[in-house]
Amino acid sequence: MKLETQRLFLEKVNLKDGQFIFDLFNLPACIQFIGDRGIYSIDKAKIYIQNSLIKSYNQNGFGLYKIVLKDTQKAIGICGLVKRPVFEHVDIGFAILTEYEGKGYAFEAAQATLKYAHSILKIKTILAITNEDNVRSISLVERLGLKFQKKIKYGEKQDDVLLFSN
Repeated sequence: MKLETQRLFLEKVNLKDGQFIFDLFNLPACIQFIGDRGIYSIDKAKIYIQNSLIKSYNQNGFGLYKIVLKDTQKAIGICGLVKRPVFEHVDIGFAILTEYEGKGYAFEAAQATLKYAHSILKIKTILAITNEDNVRSISLVERLGLKFQKKIKYGEKQDDVLLFSN
């Protein structure tokens, strides 16, 4: 799977992306809004890639994909679909390196992901969950056309999160 937009490629994360995943998942915003994944070294990043990202591609036929700038070939974030056992439907997730925020890349990647989910994977219902303090994420999800459904308890800490659906 490789998606292409005007400015981006979305492609599978692989074990060569250890440094990128380490950098992304240790951003303060990532830890605050997505959670601490325990990726404290490049080796731990590679284990996460193998046991989470690659496992999802193999089990579900989809997952979180690396967002790559076409012009520089630089990985700047992730975006894709996640199948969580606690939800009936898949949800869309995204994270982007701080220096690339506010440039429309996450929205562009998420739009392509939704189109792929609907037209190729034939997934009708897509969810999104976000921390109620994550104003940027809420705005992006709403721009994608997903509507707020309800506030739910989610995760190990049973945090309040907002659930959206198309």
